[in-house]
Amino acid sequence: MKKLLIVILFSAGFICSVNAQKYAIIDTKYILGKMPEYVDADKKLQDISNQWQKEIDNLQAQLTAMYKNYDAEQYMLSDDLKKKREDELYNKEKQLRDLQKKRFGYEGDLFKERERIVKPIQDKVYNAVQKMAVARGYDFVLDKSEGITVIFADPKLDRSNDILQQLGIKD
Repeated sequence: MKKLLIVILFSAGFICSVNAQKYAIIDTKYILGKMPEYVDADKKLQDISNQWQKEIDNLQAQLTAMYKNYDAEQYMLSDDLKKKREDELYNKEKQLRDLQKKRFGYEGDLFKERERIVKPIQDKVYNAVQKMAVARGYDFVLDKSEGITVIFADPKLDRSNDILQQLGIKD
């Protein structure tokens, strides 16, 4: 009986503490999509990415042409020439892989550009969220756009428009 009473009291205390928490839900993807500076930065990144992809595609086309030529000529080449062509193919493949890694790899050029261009905008949103949370006394703020999945969120809890307003962006 004593254990049951302790469990009931503990459960009641836990339920009361959960109900006492104040929280909000925001959608950073929505907020960023409404910020002209983010839209411009995202377009700039997309243009850079497309340019670099074309560079890689051109290198891939050169490599494909080299393979076709090698396949057509390999039976007529001496062993020394075969070895030389195979080395050229290997070097071209390595050049292609290195360029892909340099441009799009982990901490590659695209990652660095994103950090340089987008991070200040994301920091601006984060600071606005933090300011709103402190001013309104929220215990925590959930982001429903990515990462944490919110299966149901009461629309009246969504404070994304408040963040946009604080950033000076009209909906």
